[in-house]
Amino acid sequence: MQNLIQITCTACLVVATAAAAQTPASQPPAGGTPDKMPFDIPYGTSIGLDTAKKLLAIAETEAMKRDWKMNVAVVDTHGELLAFERMDGAQYASITISQNKARTSARFRRETRVFYNQFETGHAYVNTLDAGLVASPGGFPLIEGGKLVGAIGCSGGTGDQDAAVCKVAADTIK
Repeated sequence: MQNLIQITCTACLVVATAAAAQTPASQPPAGGTPDKMPFDIPYGTSIGLDTAKKLLAIAETEAMKRDWKMNVAVVDTHGELLAFERMDGAQYASITISQNKARTSARFRRETRVFYNQFETGHAYVNTLDAGLVASPGGFPLIEGGKLVGAIGCSGGTGDQDAAVCKVAADTIK
């Protein structure tokens, strides 16, 4: 029995040594260094409940026109929920997804499709940025006068369907 343990420990040491020998001494850089900070949108005053309800109505109208059942969430600049709507028949799993798309978009000041594109091109670190981050199309920041005033997230269809519905509503904020 003691010989078996010694053999196992020796094998583990050989494997660990071989793996360490294959690890490069220094990691390659994570990408280029841009001159300007990307997505550096200043924060503005959060939209109010009335505006959030109007955005829900716009998104619902667009979804109904296409016969898509959606969950739609609107958040403030901090990513906290202002208003939510689940259309009849929309899948339950998409309740949290729509809210997290809106939250991700507000907190990171960018469309959630950006994270989807990064993840799809092999940047797995995206998964480590935030526990509630959603790397899927359908979350849009709400920009008014060049400042972030909230975000909207849709879920229930494909990522592109979600994005199409939410973009119509987000584009009404100027």
